[in-house]
Amino acid sequence: MKALKLTLIVSLLVIAISCKKTGSSTATVTADDAADMAAGSVAQNSFGFSSVTDNVGVNAQTLYSVSSGGQAVNAVGATSTTSHQACGTTVADSLTGSGNSSSVTYSFFYKYVRTLTCNTASQPDNLLNVVTFHGNYDGPRLTSADAGTANVTVAGLTPNATNYAVNGTYTRKGTFTSKVGAKATGTSTIEIKATNVLLSKSDRTIISGTATVTISGTTGGSTFSYTGTLVFNGSNKATLTVGTTNYVINLLTGAYVK
Repeated sequence: MKALKLTLIVSLLVIAISCKKTGSSTATVTADDAADMAAGSVAQNSFGFSSVTDNVGVNAQTLYSVSSGGQAVNAVGATSTTSHQACGTTVADSLTGSGNSSSVTYSFFYKYVRTLTCNTASQPDNLLNVVTFHGNYDGPRLTSADAGTANVTVAGLTPNATNYAVNGTYTRKGTFTSKVGAKATGTSTIEIKATNVLLSKSDRTIISGTATVTISGTTGGSTFSYTGTLVFNGSNKATLTVGTTNYVINLLTGAYVK
């Protein structure tokens, strides 16, 4: 079991989301509500996508050290300088956490199942991570209880690769209650499809990359649907654009300003 590093320096995330509502015209989920759900789906203290990239990056760092001569990939014995995972094998572990961070109370459980693929020189090359999770968080603007999955591959474990590259899908489904505006309640599904999201090998900081985002669900007998694009740019912030409105999100806390 690993300790979650909530102090990860995360990069600036630019999310361009265009709003499209379906169903009844009386749907109460607004652009601000969508921004709240999007922020919760990427922030560290609401077990969002950036916390998943941090934790799969921890395993990548271990196996990159193997590739660069720091460890032995087929080593026997559990020490801080050896790795049990052999080429082509699958290993499972889990992570739990709870607490309060920046006015957000949270609780979560992750299960990771990761498969290591090596290159022809028997060097670790990439990790396929199949993640299941559930949890809840209660923040100043939104309360949410969710369960979900992530299926992501971390490439770039060989010494000649400059950064790690993350590709895959993160999905969470659950219930939400807004504490602002019309105080909408309902069900939601948020999906993030990441393409070539680069992580720094030294500190797992997200450097660049893109993803598509869908936010959909039901509230008050109506359905809603939002779609968008994420562009990762650095500096621990995220700019979320919904229509003509920009939300600057802190990816550690989930807070934003318009």
